[in-house]
Amino acid sequence: MRIRPSSLTARALAAVGLAALGTASLAGAGPASAATGNAHHGVKPIHQGVHPLASSNTLKVGSSATQGVVSPTPKVYLVFWGSQWSSDPAGVAPDLQNLFKGLYGSQDTWGTILSQYCEGVAKGTSNCGTKGTHVVHPTSTPLAGTWFDNTAATPANATAAQLAAEAVKAAGHFGNTTQSPNLNAQYVIVSPTGAHPDGFPSSGFCAWHDYTTSSYGNLAYTNLPYVPDTGVDGCTTLTDGRALSGIESTETHEYAETVTDTWPSIGWNGGGGEIGDECENLDAFVPLSTGSFDLQGLWSNSAAKCVTHG
Repeated sequence: MRIRPSSLTARALAAVGLAALGTASLAGAGPASAATGNAHHGVKPIHQGVHPLASSNTLKVGSSATQGVVSPTPKVYLVFWGSQWSSDPAGVAPDLQNLFKGLYGSQDTWGTILSQYCEGVAKGTSNCGTKGTHVVHPTSTPLAGTWFDNTAATPANATAAQLAAEAVKAAGHFGNTTQSPNLNAQYVIVSPTGAHPDGFPSSGFCAWHDYTTSSYGNLAYTNLPYVPDTGVDGCTTLTDGRALSGIESTETHEYAETVTDTWPSIGWNGGGGEIGDECENLDAFVPLSTGSFDLQGLWSNSAAKCVTHG
């Protein structure tokens, strides 16, 4: 499942307000045309779901393919979409950059959870062992690029197609114009405060990820709304009063799911969904070299439970 549900309260929803009717027209998306690879389905309710920690949650690979199952060497491209980013009241942009700048090396024991998953093994595999091509724990920051695309305002109510087109535009901006670099790239399309991408927040999600086809190959991308607009403690199980905890929890959920199910849904899924869906009820405040962040728990086949460290 690709949708991260929100823990919005009625007070937070009222504070955000309903999205204005209509969508802004999309400027040209560059030389590649975007078309969503799959429909968004499996939407969860607004409340956090509870997944039983049972064998049915074990993740299994959905395809024997050698591409698009996982991202062996993950590269993250943060795209702060729209001229509205001149206003960032919660400090989302520097926070997300610092999160990914610290998500590597020996101090990052959360990211090591992903190393047990691989591609190029038989469909239905649940234990890669030494077979296949495994996700490699980064030895340097996975943040490969940051772009403030302020050429125009982001649509007030961006559609999934417009989000996909922005991912294609970003791939061109970063020079990833063939399939090869896009086997490991994920484009995180971060919308500004006050925007309602794909109906956020009334659509009942915190974020989702998907892939789109283009002349640059298949591109993995995330729709990451301005989660602090949900209010303090929205989209996280922590109640620490931090405005940024929810977006950190949400983005680490989506990052891990994109790494282990890069082109949904041929990657790793279980009885409770993808690696992050399994563990929505587990968050931990984890120190990295660049600060401490709210990282969401992930399902570990080797531990047979949700964990926050490998």
